Amino acid sequence: MRESFIPLSVPNLKGNELKYVTDAVETEWVSTAGPYVNQFEEQLAAYVHAQGAVSCQNGTSGLHVGLILCGVTREDAVIVPTLTFIAAVNPVKYIGAEPVFMDCDDSLCMDPVKLENYCANECEMQDNKLIDKSTGKHVKAVLVVHVFGNMADMEAIMPIAEKYNLKVLEDATEAIGTYYTEGKYAGKFAGTIGDMGVYSFNGNKIITTGGGGIIVSQNVELLKHAKHLTTQAKADEVNFMHDEIGFNYRMTNLQAALGLAQLEQLERFIETKIRNYELYKDSIERIDGLRLLPFRDEIRSNHWFYAVFCENGYKMTRDEMIHLLSDNKIQSRPIWGLISEQIPYQGSKCYRIEKARFYWEHVVNVPCSTNLTAEDVREVTALL
Repeated sequence: MRESFIPLSVPNLKGNELKYVTDAVETEWVSTAGPYVNQFEEQLAAYVHAQGAVSCQNGTSGLHVGLILCGVTREDAVIVPTLTFIAAVNPVKYIGAEPVFMDCDDSLCMDPVKLENYCANECEMQDNKLIDKSTGKHVKAVLVVHVFGNMADMEAIMPIAEKYNLKVLEDATEAIGTYYTEGKYAGKFAGTIGDMGVYSFNGNKIITTGGGGIIVSQNVELLKHAKHLTTQAKADEVNFMHDEIGFNYRMTNLQAALGLAQLEQLERFIETKIRNYELYKDSIERIDGLRLLPFRDEIRSNHWFYAVFCENGYKMTRDEMIHLLSDNKIQSRPIWGLISEQIPYQGSKCYRIEKARFYWEHVVNVPCSTNLTAEDVREVTALL
């Protein structure tokens, strides 16, 4: 048995993190004011070629604000994927709106064919609003999640959104650094194609602020409103006057200091992710009954998570593989349980959920940290 533990996905803090965080502490700028917050926002916006960025406490809070800025209310519905982490969908309920769960395609992201079929066959346009015929709800937005660093098919999704007057909120919490290399959106980063995008800097993401997120957009007015809402909607800071319900969602200077140092290393992290993915792929392609799920050909993915697919008839089930790896001190996991089957969402509307369940039954995520060595990859694949 191995002596050391190989984790699934952990931070890599070998750059200027300590230097910048120490500076924040020594200058006593540790809360939501401080120069690192502005620097992090500016440099991240420049990296993804967005008009601006507004930091927040986590990806979930960013999605919450994003839905509000999309005009979603408790009278509305939002199209969401069933195959994602539940934090992507919970903000719909924070507002009191209703989710409509959509299936995935082979990229594990939202299926645009089913999205179009739902809009065309289950809904009708009334006064330029998409109305679900069975619920009477105004379907106001679609929340697209870029899963594991892959890119949803935005070339197909955006025309559907335009046709049915849907706002598009991109959950790019797993996909910072992913961008199109060809086609209509060549050079466009995940999170910058729809009305707004949100990134996450949780400890398991490719770059981290410990816990944090950021909202990006090409719409300057939306960004101004986002900053207003995330700072308690202060209309007059001196006299503590507020003009709408706001939130205490601002990132701290300590978090931003960490994030700035991480952003400096992002491209190097992505190079490591791609190299290790290719090492996994080379080994797994030699094993009957296993394959490593690909990323779209037309993108440069950040390769955040690696998904091993166990074919029917492979010598182990998904769960047996997870247990075998665990017994050898290697962390792995299945993909998320389908949100539409979770207790809080039982009874919510679903549209032809088929592939999501299929992939849930067959996929194992294997270690993918940027600290991972070639020897680590060999040790993982030797057990498969």
